[in-house]
Amino acid sequence: MANRSYLYSADSLPNETGIPQRIRCISEHNWDVPLAHKLLVGRGTSIVPSMIWNPPIGIAADYAGGAALLRDLLGAVGEGLEGDVEFADCVARTTAHLDKQQAEYFVLETGEIVSMTGDDPAASVRDLVSEDIPDAVARAEAAIAGRNDDWLAALRSDWQKHFASFYSDALYFTFTH
Repeated sequence: MANRSYLYSADSLPNETGIPQRIRCISEHNWDVPLAHKLLVGRGTSIVPSMIWNPPIGIAADYAGGAALLRDLLGAVGEGLEGDVEFADCVARTTAHLDKQQAEYFVLETGEIVSMTGDDPAASVRDLVSEDIPDAVARAEAAIAGRNDDWLAALRSDWQKHFASFYSDALYFTFTH
């Protein structure tokens, strides 16, 4: 079985007393926290209790802000992939699913990913929130503004790794309420 990062949406945040009442499945990605997940939780990012695991290793963020950031970057990446039908299909499926599953917040679950190294999962999540996610957001903002063409070229050459996650109404961990 692959270790995955899981992305959900909810209208409230998980807390010490429980998880949100309505949790919508967004995406899962094998063996990594992909760039798309980092950008989607890139606005108003905070650490929250996990909905799946015991340590406080959930990552929450503003849904509208993260979705807009990803859409803007996909547009910039797409400017160099006009003839790529596969990329266009990926963008269409991703944006349609984000529109359908919209809520107040994204909640990213990284427990399987941060547990792969043997390091402290809570420390790994703190590093994601304080370093990896802000770095991804800064690179994306620069690329969208036309100031990071080399990075955009690298994304275009390997776009599946960064953007082709599994988007679905049901993930490996699906919550029913």
